[in-house]
Amino acid sequence: MAALPRVRTEIPPSAQDALEHLMPAPKLPYQLFARVAGVGSLGHMRFVAIAQFDGGQIAREAKALAPSAVYWAAESKGPVDINYQAIISQAVRCPDPFVQLRGRWIVRRLAPYCSRIELTSVPKQRDEWRLLSAMGWEAANIHLGSRNVRKEVRSHFQKLKPDWLLSAAKKMVDAVPRIGELGAKPLALNPPRSHISLHVLPWRTVPVKCRFRSRSFCA
Repeated sequence: MAALPRVRTEIPPSAQDALEHLMPAPKLPYQLFARVAGVGSLGHMRFVAIAQFDGGQIAREAKALAPSAVYWAAESKGPVDINYQAIISQAVRCPDPFVQLRGRWIVRRLAPYCSRIELTSVPKQRDEWRLLSAMGWEAANIHLGSRNVRKEVRSHFQKLKPDWLLSAAKKMVDAVPRIGELGAKPLALNPPRSHISLHVLPWRTVPVKCRFRSRSFCA
């Protein structure tokens, strides 16, 4: 992480406040770095603060938050609500105390043993279906937080064809290059009513245990 490019100019005060709020101690000295990760947030400002605390190195990241692409696809005009904090707070899962929404910034802890699973890091002898099922399970737990529509969503999924997810994924694969060719104009993909749940696998409630994979909980 120390190989990231240093930020030598001032960052937005709101980003600085968000990073410092998540530090384990007030007025902790830190260095700022810029970070690019994933493909879903390309173009968003991301800053990483790295500091020393109780003999170990810690890192906090602030990422600029943007509205859901659903608003863009619907060509909505004017300001839109961002319900990120409400979603993670109501999800049927063990909450991560180090993921917070501060203004228009998502702040979280970064650590070697608390990160996403990249397919390139999984051994060659692997079971992608098991991994995808776990990802869908977690996504379902997010949507279960909308208690007032649980029955409606369950009923909708029971009516879908078995290949609905694969079919939707193929449409997206075909659409993404065309979106780039057309500029910022969204394409009509005719998604199912539960378009916000396109990545959810078979619906089920999951008992989740709290597990933190970091060496130090306080860091």
